[in-house]
Amino acid sequence: MKDGHILLVEDNPDDVKLTRRAFAQSCIANPLVVIPDGAAALDYLFGTGAHADRDPADLPTLVILDLNLPKVDGLEVLARLRADRRTQCVPVVVLTASKEDQHIIASYDLGANGFMRKPVDQEEFIGAVHHLGLYWLLVNEPPPFPGKSP
Repeated sequence: MKDGHILLVEDNPDDVKLTRRAFAQSCIANPLVVIPDGAAALDYLFGTGAHADRDPADLPTLVILDLNLPKVDGLEVLARLRADRRTQCVPVVVLTASKEDQHIIASYDLGANGFMRKPVDQEEFIGAVHHLGLYWLLVNEPPPFPGKSP
């Protein structure tokens, strides 16, 4: 499994618990950092605001991003990540309850690496997160220097 932490940008505590459970059941030991809103996620990623003491070069191995977030929505977070050279290569998977085709299109247009709808059933949700984690942390080959593309 690839080293590094996973950033989960999710405001629903139940979905956070299910994601933690899915990773535990999948033996994914990467630290999971949970940020509950889009503005705080941007501060975390860029080392600003409440996260000014964090090294922004310590990028997550994977960002799991909800779209319907307080303060700054997920599409804006994604746009800002892709617009900055330091974060443009960080893998971002949108995990959302949205059933709108326009959200799928917008996510991919903005550079999402994947899009998953949250299943309503708890066991299906856990299974989806299990597969997401295994692919992005075990199978996928990230750029050799995340955030430092030529």
